[in-house]
Amino acid sequence: MASKVDLPPNHDRELVLARMVEATPEQLYRVWTTPELYPRWFCPAPWRAEATKMDLRPGGASETTMYGPDGEVAPNPGVYLEVIPNRKLVFTDAFTEGWVPAEGGGMMTATVTFEPQPDGRTLYTARVSHPTVEKRQQHEQMGFHDGWGVVAEQMEALAKTL
Repeated sequence: MASKVDLPPNHDRELVLARMVEATPEQLYRVWTTPELYPRWFCPAPWRAEATKMDLRPGGASETTMYGPDGEVAPNPGVYLEVIPNRKLVFTDAFTEGWVPAEGGGMMTATVTFEPQPDGRTLYTARVSHPTVEKRQQHEQMGFHDGWGVVAEQMEALAKTL
């Protein structure tokens, strides 16, 4: 099972989640980049998610839509900023497809890395930067650490089956 790793944020607008995961970087990257797998891992239950757009290149569209148990629908459009197969994904909701600035300036830019370890595990790190301290606090109060922690466990469980 994924074990927690304490990594400090790089600045006061960043949230960090790090886990030592029992899966390879290739398996984790596959989970992150296969749209059909998203409903199985991307949201804590009873929510579910679908990757509705995934153009894996800098400037390519990134959109995940989350569905809540009471009929909530939360689209999250954005773009990829950096894609390094099996090692790193950087995406933001500050822009939408075609580099159109997001209304309200967006909430975050996420850097997700998959670092292979000598023992066959992977250091999975999600560094989520926000444009303001207030937006970081809002994201934290929404349950960032618990939610992203559950998602990391679901991601690991799924990755080990691939």
